[in-house]
Amino acid sequence: MRTHTCGELRLADVGKDVVLTGWVYSVREHGRITFIDLWDRYGITQVVLSEDLVDLIKPKGGLHKGSVLKVEGRVVKRTTPNPELPTGEIEVNCSSVEVLSSSDPLPMEPGDPNNTDLTRLKYRYLDLRRPEMMRNIILRSKITNHIREFLYSQGFIEVETPVLGKSTPEGARDYLVPSRVHKGKFYALPQSPQLFKQLLMVSGVDRYFQIARCFRDEDLRADRQPEFTQVDLEMSFVDEEDIMSVVEGMLAHVFDKVLGVKLSRPFPRMTYDEAVNTYGTDKPDLRYGLPLRDLTQVFRESGFKILSEAPVVKGIVVGPSEGTPEVEYSRKKVDELVSRVSRFGVKGIVYLKLKDEGLIGPMSKHVKDVEDRLIETLHMKPGDSLFIIGGEPSVVNWGLGEVRKILAGELSLTSPDEFRFVWVVDFPMFEYDEEEQRYKTVHHPFTQPKIRSFDELKDKENCKARAYDIVLNGEEVGGGSIRIHDREMQKRVFDEIGISEEQARDKFGFLLEAFRYGVPPHGGIALGLDRLVAIMLKIPGYDIREVIAFPKTKMAEDPLTGAPSEVSEEQLKELGIRIDEES
Repeated sequence: MRTHTCGELRLADVGKDVVLTGWVYSVREHGRITFIDLWDRYGITQVVLSEDLVDLIKPKGGLHKGSVLKVEGRVVKRTTPNPELPTGEIEVNCSSVEVLSSSDPLPMEPGDPNNTDLTRLKYRYLDLRRPEMMRNIILRSKITNHIREFLYSQGFIEVETPVLGKSTPEGARDYLVPSRVHKGKFYALPQSPQLFKQLLMVSGVDRYFQIARCFRDEDLRADRQPEFTQVDLEMSFVDEEDIMSVVEGMLAHVFDKVLGVKLSRPFPRMTYDEAVNTYGTDKPDLRYGLPLRDLTQVFRESGFKILSEAPVVKGIVVGPSEGTPEVEYSRKKVDELVSRVSRFGVKGIVYLKLKDEGLIGPMSKHVKDVEDRLIETLHMKPGDSLFIIGGEPSVVNWGLGEVRKILAGELSLTSPDEFRFVWVVDFPMFEYDEEEQRYKTVHHPFTQPKIRSFDELKDKENCKARAYDIVLNGEEVGGGSIRIHDREMQKRVFDEIGISEEQARDKFGFLLEAFRYGVPPHGGIALGLDRLVAIMLKIPGYDIREVIAFPKTKMAEDPLTGAPSEVSEEQLKELGIRIDEES
């Protein structure tokens, strides 16, 4: 139907007779001549229509924005080039025009800054016409193509796993699908392909991957979606280093092919404890410094009881000694900062600033007895600011880690053009769930603990897992582990988290049955494709909705289709379901 796309023609094509198809992007009338910008996903070409052709298509809606046209004509050089367009040196003088589809007035103008998120999602097919959105979708496609390209080159096999499966405890709530044939029974949509990819290892598929759709019915935030995509990998006869090497190679290949960015390898490694103690988070952003500095011993002999009696005291220095701009915090601004980090249990922040005459600030009089030692320990220079938090280790680390992020944002210490990866390893094996009053595994119960004897499982506070996360610019983009392949080890881990043999058979029976017939040592990882793409494309705030064609709202609703929606009584009756209006 067309000889060229709307982004293809150049000066070298002058004199050619061409056929273009596309949408009316804009219309400009100049006397007897009308100029139309014709758009498709490849670009925009200006076409020139005579008065006769305009009279032909105008009654058919051919001049409406969004109408679809087919134009035939000759490529000519423009008298006034448009340097903003790749096709800006040419235009097409039309000899004929056909209206393939007329458009009603658009309910939203793609790219209008006044469009709300709700409007953009309701008319997503129009929002996708924006060059930025089309670029995102195209580059996402290129990224997945190069992921496949690399993994195929490394001997991986792409295998699809079931979408309708069994409900198993994996951390979040399952999305359940009722069975019409087996009334009262339900399928569950997969939170991940975890169990099936482990079964593939038992089958002998020693290098599996899948671009997998996953579903989690969890409380949503701006950076989450109820359905998402992950790059899922599993390998047999490997250790952590083998998996990390493959992932680093894959990412290096993708960044080079898509962005022309050469990643430095190997990526740095740090333990979970090191990350939390130094940066206050298990996903540290290494594009800037501002480490957490331990001041516990400095304040131990101080008369400032709030800090001298605190189990842990730490601080962050900002200013000349850290190579950052200075900051100036008033009492009001400190109170606002405390409010922003209060969710971590922070009750207060001590703010001090070093001037030529010494430390000043609302609490400066309380630290006079340790002032010289503070300055010496932290190698502070005039102009430096110091933010101090005291309390339980978790409150201090996580609270001060958030302060670090806030300060980095205020001082613009991060650049979206910089990509800093880090592996975080040796995660805790267990964590205590206050709501359920019991221990759970941090990752999942098939993660292999880092122990030499089963007795070490009893020390849940210190037991580590052979688990690892890959972090990019302060965002977790992937996580995985070496799995348990020993039946006795699996039983012991289940015992430690209160899963009985009967419960294990009920929830994971099919996997445990398979494990009776020869299980290779294996491990894997899953990378969040949506977040990886958002970071690579430098999406503000890494908003994953900007790289998903049809995302949901924060309330897991789809304004475009109206999902979720009520269904008819007949459908519910077929499924043997009755809605309890009071629940």
